[in-house]
Amino acid sequence: MNNRHTHRSRERGFSLIELLIVIAIIGILVGIVVPTLRRGTLRANEAAAIGVLKRLKESQVDYALGHRGEYATFDQLIKDGYLDERYAGDEPLVSGYIFRLKVTPKAGNQPATYSVNADPQEAGATGSRYFYIDSRVNATRENSQQPATATDPPVE
Repeated sequence: MNNRHTHRSRERGFSLIELLIVIAIIGILVGIVVPTLRRGTLRANEAAAIGVLKRLKESQVDYALGHRGEYATFDQLIKDGYLDERYAGDEPLVSGYIFRLKVTPKAGNQPATYSVNADPQEAGATGSRYFYIDSRVNATRENSQQPATATDPPVE
């Protein structure tokens, strides 16, 4: 009979205290890992946005050379093979950033211009910095509080 009692004790499984300790450890690990993953995603989105702006600047220069100094909309850049379909429409959302392109055609003696803002879809979640380029600014500009402009500091 004593042998039977010992056998049952081994089959009972984990105690409530043991389960609570395991759950607490899992909770602590999740609390550490999730913010790290979010920061990594945020940084990756920002790096992707900067890369897209660089590609847009190069594409606009190439486009203008072949189109008498005029700049292109997103749809024109797609049509000419500079961008893929993710950039279709007026405000494409790519890698957590909304891209807004404003094109001003030539008028009289004024040259054509363009500007692009890349703003996080959800500030603090998909990106923490706002970016800007235009046809007159050589460097990508950034602002951590609001949409960037030509007067903001360059990206470091």
